[in-house]
Amino acid sequence: MATKRLIITTLVATALLGACGSKEDLKPVAGQPAAVVPVGAPRAPTTEELTTPDAQARPARSDDLLKRSEQREPDDFDLPPPG
Repeated sequence: MATKRLIITTLVATALLGACGSKEDLKPVAGQPAAVVPVGAPRAPTTEELTTPDAQARPARSDDLLKRSEQREPDDFDLPPPG
């Protein structure tokens, strides 16, 4: 009985937490200074620029799955460990 009540309580809490998200645009707090311009930048970055990850933060996947067995190309940097 207690296990059933715990499961129901957990499901209800999860549903309530999932429903409390806001879909509005973020606005700066009144009375707070605007975002600081980074050193060397001509202007402050926009919201879109701040929330879009660059290629280094989110690299594209470049490995292809092999369809059949293939011989690997030689790799000049695949060296044995020193010593």
